[in-house]
Amino acid sequence: MDIPQRTPRTRLRSAVAAAAGLALGAGLLSVAAPAAAATGCAVDYTVNEWNSGFTAGVEVTNLGDPVDGWSLDWEFPGGQEITNAWNTEYSQSGQSVSASDAGYNAAIPSGGSVTFGFQATHSGANDAPPTFTLNGTVCDGSTDGGNDGGDDGGGDDGGDDGGQTGDCGSGTGDAEAVRSGGSWTSRNGGETVYTGGSMLEAMRAAVDSLTPGRNSQERVVVRGSGSMRADRSLDLPSHTSLEVCGTIDVTGSPEGDNAVVRARGVRDIAVPHLSVTGNPYFGIFVRNGEDIHLGRIDLRLSGGLGIRIDNHSDRSQPTRDVTVDHVYVSGTNNHGVETYGVDGLDIGTVIARDTAYSGLLLNDTVNAEVGTVDADGAGTGTGYAAFRMANRNGRIGGSYPTNIHVDEVIARGGGRGVFCVSESGGAVIDRVDIADTGSNSILIENCHNVDIAPEGGSVEGGGTIRIAARDEFANTSDVRIRNLRVTDSALVERPCGDNVTFENNTLQNSSRDVC
Repeated sequence: MDIPQRTPRTRLRSAVAAAAGLALGAGLLSVAAPAAAATGCAVDYTVNEWNSGFTAGVEVTNLGDPVDGWSLDWEFPGGQEITNAWNTEYSQSGQSVSASDAGYNAAIPSGGSVTFGFQATHSGANDAPPTFTLNGTVCDGSTDGGNDGGDDGGGDDGGDDGGQTGDCGSGTGDAEAVRSGGSWTSRNGGETVYTGGSMLEAMRAAVDSLTPGRNSQERVVVRGSGSMRADRSLDLPSHTSLEVCGTIDVTGSPEGDNAVVRARGVRDIAVPHLSVTGNPYFGIFVRNGEDIHLGRIDLRLSGGLGIRIDNHSDRSQPTRDVTVDHVYVSGTNNHGVETYGVDGLDIGTVIARDTAYSGLLLNDTVNAEVGTVDADGAGTGTGYAAFRMANRNGRIGGSYPTNIHVDEVIARGGGRGVFCVSESGGAVIDRVDIADTGSNSILIENCHNVDIAPEGGSVEGGGTIRIAARDEFANTSDVRIRNLRVTDSALVERPCGDNVTFENNTLQNSSRDVC
């Protein structure tokens, strides 16, 4: 039996491979500094100012060789003090400031850029810093050599937003909620619509200040971190973009259907950036929506469910046209990401760590395109899986045309790797990389038209690769398991399915018990 040509495991870099950009409305300052082997860079510094406060955007462009890890240093001319920042880790001593990468944006390829922003106070003229240095070299906009080609060579925090999301807080929102010290201020243009200590009320005021009855999307930018109660929600009306440049910590006891961000019966919603900690009921909850875009979502939780998207207000009408760029979710006591009743789903990357149930669960969802599902410890001790399809997922009009496509499923530990159940199907999973699951590495049960690993993959240790069926549903049919390297496991088909094939699989210390 031939050993299949295995596609190398690739995990997309989250790299915003970008130029540090701070929005401060005071014009642009071009400067340049080499980083690591780079020999040139440029900095654009822009300011948005009011009274004694301002926000700044910084864009750093790498004119030399690729950079992996950066620090931008400068001296304020006088009286400026940073109160919070986004897309960077910073320190300030007197007038000296050092802003370094936030981990996920450490790489700047040749010709690439990274942006970050901050909020600050000032007591003087608020002039721009005269000089910036990147990794110790003065930025002056010039280059004296170096490699103008190449790429960032891969990388690892799992995900690329494809340029659709951008850097948090760039430019100015239609309305903004900004934290300074322990106080929040929300403004729409020159009008102050909220001042107080509640992050949630500041965000609500900013959202409520947008144009009533609008027919095009307006943008709210939140600058700063804070907390909100688990029995409360921020509801988004139609044609709203919410961009949170900070972290929301959820406290207290959650109550049903509450979420940090909730969108019900609405359309044209965008959440380009959101970071949440704590124990919400849902991190994000969408019900009976249309044209929904979730960008870079980071949910490091101690309970709850990460993202739930469903149609349960009116199950005759699916939620439509949902795009999710990149999700990191950990620590839930439920699923990482779950859909139910969705038509038209496009997910870039889901990274799930120690979710109590599935990393990504699709229920009754059709016309779905998924990039990478990367799960470690998803559903430990349960029958859930890194990637699960259930409740007639992929079924269209009583049949199972191929309409669910997944590039790759990566699973380590947890419950199962891939699980298709309860009359689901119409699915192709190009590649799998599964090891040491507690239950079946792959289980296909009462599913139809499922193709596993046409581009290759591996299963090592853990549970069996199994074809199964329950009596209450039609028998499993039209399943292909192929191009797998199977180590310390087994292929099992019980009972026999209809038109089930095992092709071009290489077994190492593994058994085969199929029809």
